[in-house]
Amino acid sequence: MSNNDVITARAELTARIAAIEWRAGPSRLAPDIARIHELAQHHHMPGAVDVANQLRLALARGERGVPVHRWLQLLGQAVATDQAEPSRRAA
Repeated sequence: MSNNDVITARAELTARIAAIEWRAGPSRLAPDIARIHELAQHHHMPGAVDVANQLRLALARGERGVPVHRWLQLLGQAVATDQAEPSRRAA
């Protein structure tokens, strides 16, 4: 995976996170979070994958409002700072 691929993936993930209406119900967030999870997994961003999983669990528990917004902030930070796992980077 080249640096351009990682830059493109980060840009797409960041745009998707920013586009989420965090006040929306879980049925509206679920497809976006699933796609973010899928993209992060594809681009070997384990931190972002973990945060996306935690966000999906929070939504399933019925969390709303500020807690969900905080998860989205953490997801954005994970995307911005995540490093590919060394064993996968060479693949």
